[in-house]
Amino acid sequence: ARRPRSASDHDSDDDSYEVLDLTEYARRHHWWNRVFGRNSGPIVEKYSVATQIVMGGVTGWCAGFLFQKVGKLAATAVGGGFLLLQIASHSGYVQVDWKRVEKDVNKAKKQLKKRANKAAPEINSLIEESTEFIKQNIVVSSGFVGGFLLGLAS
Repeated sequence: ARRPRSASDHDSDDDSYEVLDLTEYARRHHWWNRVFGRNSGPIVEKYSVATQIVMGGVTGWCAGFLFQKVGKLAATAVGGGFLLLQIASHSGYVQVDWKRVEKDVNKAKKQLKKRANKAAPEINSLIEESTEFIKQNIVVSSGFVGGFLLGLAS
């Protein structure tokens, strides 16, 4: 038969867990130091300000350049598809039920609004985390933004 557990039994269960101190573990295991370095802070803090700006600028330029190319491709595909649909409709190849299209678009808008309202707390936490990351890595972030804008322009 099982006996009911008392408060002292719960305390003894907590004592059975071992706490792992990562700083002590890193001192004892040298491979950890080689992989992650001696400092526990962000990796970019180990580099000079100029290096951080260059790293952020190069990654920002690459991201901006890719964003520009993908954006142009997506806009061309959507616009071209709509243009072909209009040409086919006016030529008589395709009959489009525009009332049904409008009804479906309105239905999709309502569903998106419902989902957006449900996702608001998650989006707010993501924004807070992003803001904190940018504050901690302001030099790299500013280099990234500059590079991103240059990538969009090129």
